[in-house]
Amino acid sequence: MTVQSDVAAGSRVHERFARPLFILTIVTGSFLLFLTQPMVARMALPRVGGSPSIWNSAMLVYQLLLLGGYAYAHWLSRLKPRLQVGTHIVLLGLAAFWLPLGLNAMSPAPDMEPALWVPLFLISSIGPLFFIVSSQAPLMQRWYALETSRGEPYTLYAASNLGSFAGLLSYPLIVEPTMGLAEQSWLWTALYAFLVLLVAACALTVPAKAVEAAPEEAGPAPTMRQMLHWVILATIPSGLMLSTTTHLTTDIVAIPLLWVLPLGLYLLSFVIAFAARRGTANFLTIVTPLLILIAGGLAFNNGMNNPLFSATAGLLLLFVVAVALHSELFRLRPAVSHLTRFYLAMSVGGALGGFFCAIVAPLLFDWAYEHPILILAAALLVPQYELIPWSPGLKRTLSWTIPAFAFILSFSTAAGMLARLFGDGNIGMVVGSILVSLLALACLGRRWPFVASLAALMLIYGGWATLYHSYEGTRTRSYFGIYEVSEMTDDHGQVLFRSLTHGTTLHGRQNLLPGLETLPTTYYARRSGVGLAMGNADALFGPHPRIGVVGLGSGTLSCYARPNQAWTFFEIDPAMVQVARTRFSFLSRCAPQVRIVLGDARLSLARQPANSIDILAVDAFSSDAVPMHLLTREALRVYGRAVQPNGIVLFHISNRYLDLQPVVADLAAREGWNAEILQYVPTEQEEAMNATISVWIALSRNPATLDRLKAASGDDGVNWEPLSPRPGFAGWSDDHASILPIINFHSMWPH
Repeated sequence: MTVQSDVAAGSRVHERFARPLFILTIVTGSFLLFLTQPMVARMALPRVGGSPSIWNSAMLVYQLLLLGGYAYAHWLSRLKPRLQVGTHIVLLGLAAFWLPLGLNAMSPAPDMEPALWVPLFLISSIGPLFFIVSSQAPLMQRWYALETSRGEPYTLYAASNLGSFAGLLSYPLIVEPTMGLAEQSWLWTALYAFLVLLVAACALTVPAKAVEAAPEEAGPAPTMRQMLHWVILATIPSGLMLSTTTHLTTDIVAIPLLWVLPLGLYLLSFVIAFAARRGTANFLTIVTPLLILIAGGLAFNNGMNNPLFSATAGLLLLFVVAVALHSELFRLRPAVSHLTRFYLAMSVGGALGGFFCAIVAPLLFDWAYEHPILILAAALLVPQYELIPWSPGLKRTLSWTIPAFAFILSFSTAAGMLARLFGDGNIGMVVGSILVSLLALACLGRRWPFVASLAALMLIYGGWATLYHSYEGTRTRSYFGIYEVSEMTDDHGQVLFRSLTHGTTLHGRQNLLPGLETLPTTYYARRSGVGLAMGNADALFGPHPRIGVVGLGSGTLSCYARPNQAWTFFEIDPAMVQVARTRFSFLSRCAPQVRIVLGDARLSLARQPANSIDILAVDAFSSDAVPMHLLTREALRVYGRAVQPNGIVLFHISNRYLDLQPVVADLAAREGWNAEILQYVPTEQEEAMNATISVWIALSRNPATLDRLKAASGDDGVNWEPLSPRPGFAGWSDDHASILPIINFHSMWPH
């Protein structure tokens, strides 16, 4: 065997390991990225609070850093390969100065705008690491393609998203339940070191012939129109992923960890769309318009009556749309020499989708209108085929007459005209929706008529009512959620009560019959745990008790206030304060001068004077999204500092999907507090007055205080019981917390 043949054989062996090596490198980098986001969020929670507006800012930081990483990869690919390798290895080493992964010591001023401070805080803490790791996927694909015999590099992007999906699932399911934040940080550091070694190994595979010269252009440069098309195709799935999450958790069912499913399906769509085998992607692309018609028509629908079906339909819609549009991106991919520019355009689209849903939509809309808008945009962009051929002579006429007839049918159905025609509202709705669906099918393959007919179908299923509520002004939207005020009337048109809801969660209700306007209702009824504590505040703490409440809601608890008492509400959302003051009269009737402190409750209470509160009611857990940082040992220490030594801390733990009882029990046991629990079930008479089932836990460092509370509660069906920790359950701290052990999975399924 000659020397040349030996070299050739060695090269073949060398190349046999190149593809697995690059795949492992890309998967490791993507895995790290999706460990970083939830890990840093957990680290930052006690420092910046649980405000959704803050996390919107944080999400934008992640997307912008990802965009910066892709832009860096694009810039680097224009250099000679040897210079690319050297520059990237040096920057990987410099980023290591920010290890172990963690947060710096910056602290905001009390009056500093979080939208400005949080991005600076996160960028200075993790910016260099996130930036350099985010560049791995496009850069490694570019290096892989330097050896032309290796084949298609774009399919490696499927491996990248598979790694992202693994990182996404591993954090809540494995990493968070088993490791503290310090251990998580060192795990990330070890994986980063492994990634650096893999990148160095990939650098060694860059062929010698490519080291001395920049790669030649292998195809024409994409036009601005082409790049704009890439951006739009990437924007719609990114935005739809976020709008689906909002739609599911607001209007259908707010199950814990539900946000994982849309993001996971979004990532999996890349795996299918960029796969070498095209069968699955092609099939899903073909059926996407039909699924958009079936599931997209329910975009305005309140899915409370059948949440499992509605949630499944919404997730399936997101998945097929993402596969179809990402497959279109794959089809339109440029020559390998323009690979990094292609991924840069995709990252711009991803950031725009996030910006639209996280920042623009809450400012423009009073409801989640971004969701149907994005579905309609998807219907316009996905590949379509003609199901019913149109005569060339009638094409122009049918293009506007069919959608116009669909809108007429849609309005007639919503207005009840078909119900009167058939004598049954349900039959009228079914007939109307079927007719409009058939008209939409007739338009399939003609993009604008199809989109218009789909919009008409959306309006049948709740769209007209949603628009009417916007016209009435009954909704308020902020970064914290969408709140709706509704009224219930009797057969004579008299208003019985007014309710405040956030999606499927009740946040307050006021009786409007004369004489009942100031009666505490829902979770705050007089025989509830908080009602008994607040109603007996003078007896427990003398003539001038000091009361603190975390969470304002409709202001119901203010009707326990007396002129001799000092009350303070801690509320995170200014919009909620506006609703409580203008749409409900609890505050104006019962405590017009009450003090309201805006901001995250934990941060606000940390600034309160020591021993300045006698009773603190923490009512941040009645909805289904639990602010975890308010239920840690460190949080209880903040409350304990603000509450006087003999004071009471009340936790409202009513929740459909989470059993928070063992969490509070463990907190009390570890921090030396005594705990009693009261599970209140209203009588029929109380229920008629809008009292609801509630669970409250009272904590005090002095057992005599709880004894006085029990004595003051009386014996009228009220039974405070000692609260004991669950054996083997470890409670929450700022360093370690997981909701998996307390999820009530049984409640998530229809009974």
